[in-house]
Amino acid sequence: MPSKEDTTIFSSGHGLPFSDAIRAGDFVFVSGQIAFLPDGTISTGGIEAQTKIVLDTIKGILTKAGCTMADVVKCACSLQDARDFDAFNKIYATYFLKNPPVRTTIVVQHVLDARVEIDCIAYKPSKR
Repeated sequence: MPSKEDTTIFSSGHGLPFSDAIRAGDFVFVSGQIAFLPDGTISTGGIEAQTKIVLDTIKGILTKAGCTMADVVKCACSLQDARDFDAFNKIYATYFLKNPPVRTTIVVQHVLDARVEIDCIAYKPSKR
């Protein structure tokens, strides 16, 4: 188990009671992200647009934690509508061109009105 010294918290910055990510030793755990726009509203775009926003957000969070999308080892994805699965996969695949991470995708009723939510775990040895 990583010590407190090995843990770095990346705040959500939205005043919400969770962190966007936490680095614990060599792992970075990224909270579930939905398609928030810069003004704090949720995109009303289709699944392709929302998936791109979510993955770009995750990419930015990982960058702050010193990681890239290539460091992602696991994703958990949820879709509001099973009919979005093919279009979601089309966009998702463009972010993981080589050696994609393991993944679970489920269909759920999201708490907020979002078509997709993704959380992930990245592995990148920290510089000690």
